[in-house]
Amino acid sequence: MRQTSPRPKPTRAVRASFLLSGVGLAALSVVANGQRPAAWHDDFVEHIVGTWKLEGTVMGKPAHHIVKAEWMMNHQFVQIRQQTAPDAPDNESRYDSLWYLGYDDVSDRYVLHLIDVFGGRFSETLGFGTRNGNDLLFIFEYPDGPFHNRWRWLPASQSWEWHLEQKDKGQWKPFADFKLTRKDG
Repeated sequence: MRQTSPRPKPTRAVRASFLLSGVGLAALSVVANGQRPAAWHDDFVEHIVGTWKLEGTVMGKPAHHIVKAEWMMNHQFVQIRQQTAPDAPDNESRYDSLWYLGYDDVSDRYVLHLIDVFGGRFSETLGFGTRNGNDLLFIFEYPDGPFHNRWRWLPASQSWEWHLEQKDKGQWKPFADFKLTRKDG
């Protein structure tokens, strides 16, 4: 009986490299053939574009932030930068984040990527959103439990409310409540 040595398994890095190069080649092929995806247009999401003054509370403590939102990446995502305002009180916790809001037309839902000062652990989870009238509810299924981020557009005042809540021991509890008013006009 002929014995053969086992074929070495590719490392995780090698498999990831093949996967990424395949995805990259597929994307390049689409662009090279002139099949670039059409720009995403969403009249509701358009309301968030601009510069906003955010005020409210996070875990019961005051928050004063500046929010800047603009279309990015061939009009496929809205990049939302949220930072502690320069004139916020010195004793306020400092925060900095980037959100990328897009839309998946295959699954017919919004997608929200969060990258913030709390690092990679919380940025590995995507939020998926559905719209109901002037409300957009994102659900994040974090390893330590679900988290809701509800954005409500208030047309009469041309402002936003963001309500964040987390499930703790089976009960939904408020995490943050924010009011966003337009700063750029």
